[in-house]
Amino acid sequence: MPTIMTNCTSDMRIVQEEVFGPVLTVERFKDEDEAVRLANDTIYGLAGAVFTTDIDKAERAAAQLRMGTVWINDFHPYFAQAPWGGYKQSGIGRELGKPGLEEYTETKHIFRNTKPEPIHWFK
Repeated sequence: MPTIMTNCTSDMRIVQEEVFGPVLTVERFKDEDEAVRLANDTIYGLAGAVFTTDIDKAERAAAQLRMGTVWINDFHPYFAQAPWGGYKQSGIGRELGKPGLEEYTETKHIFRNTKPEPIHWFK
């Protein structure tokens, strides 16, 4: 069942772990800086959201959040053309979007010296 956990603090397991359920944890904060600090105070960083009527504040906060996806005034829409993946210990690499397609690409760099000469790297 969808669950809302209130009066949470950053030292609680429910706040520190990725739950992947219909669970919302609620923490109080004094100002924008503390909200960003609390949101970043985890070893994970898959996704998060900022809800506010102040769009400048939302964009400032979103830019500071160490998460692969940040929604503003919404939660959980994702699109095939946008990369999906987390920061820190949330996932490896990216899915979807151009970065996701590049995960399936093997790149190679080939250099051909057309005029070999000693370059004396190690004198």
